[in-house]
Amino acid sequence: MTIKTSFTRYIRENRTFLLCILVLFASRSSFADWYLVPTGSMQPTIVEGDRIFVDKMAYRLEVPFTDIEIMQTGQPERGDIVVFNSEKADNRLVKRLIGIPGDRIAMENNQLIINGKAVRYEAGENALQKTEYLDKVAHSVQFIAVAEARDNFAEVTVPQGHYLVLGDNRNNSADSRYYGFVPAKEIQGKAHKVLVSLDANNYYLPRKNRFYTPLI
Repeated sequence: MTIKTSFTRYIRENRTFLLCILVLFASRSSFADWYLVPTGSMQPTIVEGDRIFVDKMAYRLEVPFTDIEIMQTGQPERGDIVVFNSEKADNRLVKRLIGIPGDRIAMENNQLIINGKAVRYEAGENALQKTEYLDKVAHSVQFIAVAEARDNFAEVTVPQGHYLVLGDNRNNSADSRYYGFVPAKEIQGKAHKVLVSLDANNYYLPRKNRFYTPLI
């Protein structure tokens, strides 16, 4: 029996399994995916060890295994949590979308100013946290004192085809303050909920209180 014959036979006998694998990876490529979050830049919303569900059809539909757009399905909105493959950071990042194209964004002592209007904040669960209001999205942000925090920047205008993103853990996040605006083509999808969470500091035991927690 030749190698070609053996391979053909293997494909024929396992075609159902192989088709399922292909569909699974195609679905993760174009429709929905889940990502493990390794850092705390989005605390307290997302913590290390969370595995989050990402809707990859939230903004556009792509040909599986490529970045070729088939059709646009929506627009990123202020307050969304987006997943993107950052060329400048050479990494996949998860951040809060703060500025859409045309927005004028500034920060003064960790208070955002969007289009000339100061964003509203309320006291949170503890002294380090506050509730931030971005349009209709209310979410928690965290302010931990660090040396040389980038808690101020002059007004910038978000260019067309780009977005400004920040981590909810404001003083401990590498985001647009470090890497600049995010091109729309780099955004892979919108994070919706925590599927599973494992605590690396406690023998990777599950944090059951975080399972299926909505993010938006």
